[in-house]
Amino acid sequence: MSAEEVKPYDSSAAKKQQVEQMFDNVAPTYDILNRVLSLRIDVYWRKYAINLLRKDNPQQILDIATGTGDVALALQNQLKPEHIIGLDLSQQMLNVGIEKVKKAGFSHHIDMIQGDSENLPFENNKFDAITVAYGVRNFENLEKGLREMQRVLRPGGKLCVIEFSQPKIFPVKQLFGLYFRYILPTIGRLTSKDARAYSYLYESVQAFPDGQNFMAILEKCGFTDPEWHPLTFGICSVYMASVSK
Repeated sequence: MSAEEVKPYDSSAAKKQQVEQMFDNVAPTYDILNRVLSLRIDVYWRKYAINLLRKDNPQQILDIATGTGDVALALQNQLKPEHIIGLDLSQQMLNVGIEKVKKAGFSHHIDMIQGDSENLPFENNKFDAITVAYGVRNFENLEKGLREMQRVLRPGGKLCVIEFSQPKIFPVKQLFGLYFRYILPTIGRLTSKDARAYSYLYESVQAFPDGQNFMAILEKCGFTDPEWHPLTFGICSVYMASVSK
């Protein structure tokens, strides 16, 4: 089963609608659960990814699947660009993010808007960089979303994708599978309003075309010079790609 076919719920609704509903449901507890369930390793992954953009000094950045704004805030703290737009399907997640941006004092630098990553409401060649953290496996049409990103990046612009991947090393592979398939959904079920969300996480990671497969898709969608950076024994991967000048 492909990543596009894996959906949060057993419903006839389109994947896009189901993903929006899922994140609306988990928004109130998302941040605290994310920190606990990831053992805060996600903070390191985010810093690593953003540092890969530093040499390009991007000033106009789009953060897709921004959620509650963690990546947008980290971008502002680490790179201090002129402007960041955080875009997400879920208004409830954005509401949490908007408050975090206000509290950090970055409201003049970061705009949080609701939107569809597969139909971006921006003109061609607008952004110096695009970031997507744990969002591409939720796309209803992965290639359409990637082509949209390629369209709105300027020539020479950079795409930075952070995504879970499947470790291959024993015993990390086995422990990862056990944690993601059984322990994480159990904790999520006990603490979240949406028990299904954390089972979907495991299923979507299993179906996602990671590593070399994802780099091939990036090239197919018009990106050049793809890079793959496996982190923490391959549990997470950072992908970088460019738009030709």
